[in-house]
Amino acid sequence: MVVSIPSRESSKKSDSLTIGNALETIFQQMKISGNRPRTIESYKYIFNQFIEMTLIKNVDEITIDSIYHYLDAVQVSPSTKLIRLKSIKAVLSKFFDNGWIKEKFWNNIHIKIDKEVKKGTKESDIEMLLAVIDQSTFIGFRDAAAIKLMYTTGIRIKTLGELKERHIDFDSLYLNLDGSTLKNHKYLKLPINEEIAAIFKILIKLNEGIRGHYGTENKNVFITQNGLPMNSSKSSNCAISKQLNKYSKRYNLKNINAHAIRRGYAKNLLEKGASVALISKALGHSDLAVTTQYLDLDVEEVATDLRNFI
Repeated sequence: MVVSIPSRESSKKSDSLTIGNALETIFQQMKISGNRPRTIESYKYIFNQFIEMTLIKNVDEITIDSIYHYLDAVQVSPSTKLIRLKSIKAVLSKFFDNGWIKEKFWNNIHIKIDKEVKKGTKESDIEMLLAVIDQSTFIGFRDAAAIKLMYTTGIRIKTLGELKERHIDFDSLYLNLDGSTLKNHKYLKLPINEEIAAIFKILIKLNEGIRGHYGTENKNVFITQNGLPMNSSKSSNCAISKQLNKYSKRYNLKNINAHAIRRGYAKNLLEKGASVALISKALGHSDLAVTTQYLDLDVEEVATDLRNFI
């Protein structure tokens, strides 16, 4: 659906900056600044959809009305619409930083959505999941190893796909994750237990056999059945994510996905007495606000906890 938005001026200046040139500049700036390719591609897709649906050609044609018209026309859920708006705002902020737009008029645009408390995976859920996985196969053992690691350390699924053998300190039992593997690009050190270390050693041996058979070369801890790194595909979902989705549907298991397992890890730390600040560091969050979303308690939990202070 195309929504034609009339420009503010009937005659455009010959030296008006085209959106195509503006986007090319800011995406190059983002690349140099270290933004991940996936983030840039997401911004590019959403903003191109915005200008295609509004028929806008130049930067100075963008108005608050054009944004509202786009949001009204795009056929997505409110939560997805909010993501689209945030992406558009991020791009426009880059335009502002470059001096192409004089004021941040988009700051006045807001989308309210009903907040849903997303449940974390419980330890009993993990036990049920591990019980149905055939760990006698390479894929089954790899999947079980990934699940145990995610629930024990809270590691992101994307980071798991980037995990290399050099990141594992078997002597001191730590994962030493450099910035290249993490969303916020900051170094993170996470403790592991003896069980995880033992699983790693077995998995690394299995990986050597897989890579030798298919003639692949890499040092990734988690690889595909063909010996390739998990994150080599253009798909946003790595093999482990797809496997979790398959297990969830096949065995009718709820709260079985990478985000739910990560939330379960965070909630488990909270119940053991860890502070929000410590949990935030463990999760590799940039600020506490993100962490509090992971720890969001439902109404009954809040009421029960408050009773202890009466």
